[in-house]
Amino acid sequence: MSKMSLRRIALNALTETMDKGAYANLAIKEAVSSLDNNDAKWVSALFYTTLDNFIYIDKVIDNNIKSKLDKKIRGILRIGVCQLLFMNVPESAAVNESVKLTKEIGKGALSGYVNAVLRAVARTKDEPLKLPEDRRERISIQYSFPKYLVDMFADNYGEDFAERMISYKQKGMNFRLVKPIDNEKLTEDFKPTIYENARHVESGFDVTNSELFNDGKITVQSLSSMTVCHVLNPQENIRVLDACSSPGGKTAYISEIMKNSGEIIAGELHEHRVVLTKKTLERLKVKNAKCVQLDATEYKSEFSCAFDAVLVDAPCSGLGVTNKADIKYTKSIEAIDGLAKLQYAILDNCSKYVKSGGVLVYSTCTVSKKENEENAKKFLKEHPEFRADLNLADYLPEKLKSRAENGMIQIFPHLDLMEGFFIARFIKWT
Repeated sequence: MSKMSLRRIALNALTETMDKGAYANLAIKEAVSSLDNNDAKWVSALFYTTLDNFIYIDKVIDNNIKSKLDKKIRGILRIGVCQLLFMNVPESAAVNESVKLTKEIGKGALSGYVNAVLRAVARTKDEPLKLPEDRRERISIQYSFPKYLVDMFADNYGEDFAERMISYKQKGMNFRLVKPIDNEKLTEDFKPTIYENARHVESGFDVTNSELFNDGKITVQSLSSMTVCHVLNPQENIRVLDACSSPGGKTAYISEIMKNSGEIIAGELHEHRVVLTKKTLERLKVKNAKCVQLDATEYKSEFSCAFDAVLVDAPCSGLGVTNKADIKYTKSIEAIDGLAKLQYAILDNCSKYVKSGGVLVYSTCTVSKKENEENAKKFLKEHPEFRADLNLADYLPEKLKSRAENGMIQIFPHLDLMEGFFIARFIKWT
């Protein structure tokens, strides 16, 4: 398949993601499904590099045009500018193939315009883009991060901290080693981490075609996600509720910690995600978990005071996951407000399922205070039957212990080299 066609595949996936609201990983997975491995890698690189630098690229385009652009032409210019500035594609290829793509999608009359704009960009590509003097505006463009999120993080943590956090990019992925594991089967690409049973792979590992993965010997799981399970600290032969369990990684690790004893109820709102969780647990040979369709905001009388430990890993904005490029573009302040209310409703309802003396853990994969610390403090204020576990540090890895405060911890990607997570541990004392 020619490079011209590959560029159109990338353009279509980008359109699905940015104009139609598709999930980036699903859009590109479908787009490259029929390509050979090398072509799929190239299209994916073009797609994700454009997405990751979206705001910066648009600023470059706007500096080189004088009128409003047709959406499809802007899309072609976006992937053209991406190739020129971020992918080391020769100027002739980036420009000429963009011109061909313009004709391919039926916009041939504008091919000269596309050529002119990209040639102008190419002439100044080695000159630094003039950025706004306002620091927050500059951060937004420089790191392609929506301004309202820059404002939120700067207001929460200060501008210096916010810029360091926003500029940090995670690379690769972490794997949990599922017992028993033959360590000699792990290549040298699997690097040690803070957990003995976890490894980090920087790049180039094909998960779906891995025998270790398909045989349930390893599974993709972030260090922060593993930390949530350690904080829950489930003992053998107890009863656990994982209220928002999909895709099942935490449920499986909780089961391993419990040595497949006791009982875990893995709840999930949507039927297709229940199916996804079941597949994960089957692959990882979990025997003590039951998957159920569950609306965690609605009270179930049969669950009242029925669990020794309850995990609420709530739906969230995902702003702690820095290697998913589309997340930052799909959240609004209104959406975050709505998520915070939903999270609290789930936490409030699921607290009714904890036995006296039992544990309730609240976690999210975000760094938004509204979803995290503010929800946890509100919960403690409105639920005097619970107290913050001031011994939280006992369940954390050494590098995080000093940051535990009032039974809560906020993990930051750039500080901890882990996904940004919030974790709070509560004890029901009456």
